[in-house]
Parts: sequence; C-alpha cells; structure tokens
Amino acid sequence: MPKEKGTVLVTGGNRGIGFEVCRQLARAGSRVLLTARDSTLGQQAAATLRSEGLDVAFEPLDVASQESIDALGSALERKGQRLSALVNNAAITMDGFDARVAEQTQAINFFGAWHVTERLAPLLEPHGRLVMVSSGAGELAGLARELRQRFDPPPSKEVLAALVREFIEDVRSGQYARKGWPRSAYRISKVALNALTRRLAEELQERHVLVNAVCPGWVRTRMGGSSAPLGAEEGADTIVWAAMLPPEGPTGRFFRDRRPIDW
Repeated sequence: MPKEKGTVLVTGGNRGIGFEVCRQLARAGSRVLLTARDSTLGQQAAATLRSEGLDVAFEPLDVASQESIDALGSALERKGQRLSALVNNAAITMDGFDARVAEQTQAINFFGAWHVTERLAPLLEPHGRLVMVSSGAGELAGLARELRQRFDPPPSKEVLAALVREFIEDVRSGQYARKGWPRSAYRISKVALNALTRRLAEELQERHVLVNAVCPGWVRTRMGGSSAPLGAEEGADTIVWAAMLPPEGPTGRFFRDRRPIDW
C-alpha cells in the first residue's frame, strides 16, 4: 500500500471523472472523501472503491445548497479533519437554453464550486492544493472581445458573481445575444470558474495553497457521451496530478494533459 499522502475531498465523486479521480487518488496513497448529492449512489460508489482495498469514505454534499455545504464543513471541523487537497469536480450540462438552464447550471458549476471553496478552504493544510475541474469551453478565446475584457483580468469575486447573475437575467429577458453572451450556460459557467480560479490563486498565495484549473478533455461519461475519444482514466489523470503537486508546483494556471494552456 502506498504511503499516506493526506486527505483529499472530491465533489461529485459518485460517477464519471469524479469517481475515477477518487480511485486514482486513493491508489496513490491519499485518503479520499467522496462526496455526492445522492447519498445512496455516493455510498455505493465509496463501497465499490473500498472493495478494491482503497481508503475511501462517503460524505453527503449538495454543492447547490449552502445548508449542505455548511453541514459538511461543520462535520469535518468536529472531527478535526484537515485536507491536503480539495477537488471541485461537481458539474452539470443541461439540454436546452433558457433562464432555468442558465440558473441551475451556474448554481452548481460556478456558485457551487465557489461556496464549497469558501467554506472548506480554511481546512486546507499549508501547501494544500485546490483544483477546479474546468473545460476548454471556458477558454477566453471563445468569447467576443468586449465580453472577454469583462473577465480578463479577473474581477473581484463579488463583481464576478454579479457578472454571472447578469448573464442569467439577460437570458431571462431575452437580451443575452444583443449583449454579446454566447448561447451556452455551460460555457459561461466555466469562463467564470476559470476567473474564480485565478482570483483564488492570488488570495491563497500567502498560505502557499496551489490553485489551478484543469480541462480533462472530452471524456466518455454520461455527460461527455459515448463518442468522446478519452476514457475516464485519461480524463482523471491531470486532475489527480494537480491535486498532488509538490509544494513548489505551479499555481494560478490552466492545464490540459499536464501542460499549461491559455485562459
């Protein structure tokens, strides 16, 4: 059995890339806290990994619920639990495009990752790692120039949140195209997540926490579909790498295949 390398918490760990991230981290010697919104599915996933001889425990977490986030944070604090890394993997993509899709997508993909980080970052050890599972869809090059300038350089978290809410309201009012927003709630959620990553890298620098975003590529999962060229093992690789970077590793960067890419 590999040497213990600390405890890593992974959101959305019951299936797909998140499940494989949990498996690879545990195989590398980490104790893993696998979280999921559905307790039955989360417990089954953790049990499957434990049957492989891996140190994986389940913790319930709905990243779209502040009450659930706070409950998890309090439970970990009562146990005196520290984290060597936090992997914000939970995300959704939805069919269609309307205000409901825009709001629900941002609630999980952007606000969920933000609120989980705000609550759990104090539990990260010095030289801990924070990993945001992003997407190439969030690259700034895919935005109109005027919109790109609103995200780069990254604004404060409050201004960033206001930008995301503005997108939702512009979709609701039907003004999104006139104002330059793309017809993709998922894309905006990942653009915003990348901006948040850069902001958090600055904020957590004093604590020597390494904060990076990762594009896993197009992976064969329920979200990615059966036509994707990559398996879950390949998609998880760079995420796991970023969660186990050495203390002198990079921060405030965006990676694909363990190599830096442009924001």
